[in-house]
Amino acid sequence: MRREIQLFFTALMFYTRIPCPSNIDHNSQSLNEASRYFTLIGWIVGALSFFVFHISFILFDQSISVILSLVTGILVTGAFHEDGLADVFDGFGGGWSKQKILDIMKDSRIGAFGAISVVLLLLFKYSTLNSIEFNSDKWFFNLLVFISYHSLARLTSVNLIFTSTYVREDQDSKAKPVAKNFGLTEIFGAYFFGICPLIFLAFQNWEFILIFLPLSALLLLSKRYFEKRIEGYTGDCLGAVEQLAEC
Repeated sequence: MRREIQLFFTALMFYTRIPCPSNIDHNSQSLNEASRYFTLIGWIVGALSFFVFHISFILFDQSISVILSLVTGILVTGAFHEDGLADVFDGFGGGWSKQKILDIMKDSRIGAFGAISVVLLLLFKYSTLNSIEFNSDKWFFNLLVFISYHSLARLTSVNLIFTSTYVREDQDSKAKPVAKNFGLTEIFGAYFFGICPLIFLAFQNWEFILIFLPLSALLLLSKRYFEKRIEGYTGDCLGAVEQLAEC
């Protein structure tokens, strides 16, 4: 149990800005095992985003509440995944060879492709969330919506780890730390925490299950594209898939 708690805090430390105990391991083995809790981190980010949305919904209109919930998600994660999305669009938009793409993604500077992608992403998130007819009285349904879209997005992203190959060769570079190995425990944990919120939503309307269709398509197309261009994935690729899956 102590080991599992350490792994949970390892995931929390890498994927959020939430303070964690100082004795938490941050070696590659711990990060690999902590991937089982990646989707559980989605519960935390989603719940915090919902909390801000719910309080704001009492004070302001829905559009302002949605914006504040998105800001909350960015602050909690430190824009970790949004940064990955920007790097991917910069790298694949400006690079023609595998090495050039990897070099651009490793560059800390953001280019036109990256900046435009983040702006459009936030507009898309705002538009889709604001199109949902939230009711303050149905707070549990609203909570499930927020938790589900965060946990399912992370499940889609971690599936790339389960099905593809990590391609960074320069392990000492500034590439983002990322889990690269896994076992049955990691797969079970990721799916359990990733799907549970959706199951509760499906009890209210079975059509929520259909979300697996676009998410599966996103995973397959992303995997095929990344493997064609760079023969696998990087940490930035995982962040990009996570953000697109949220949309």
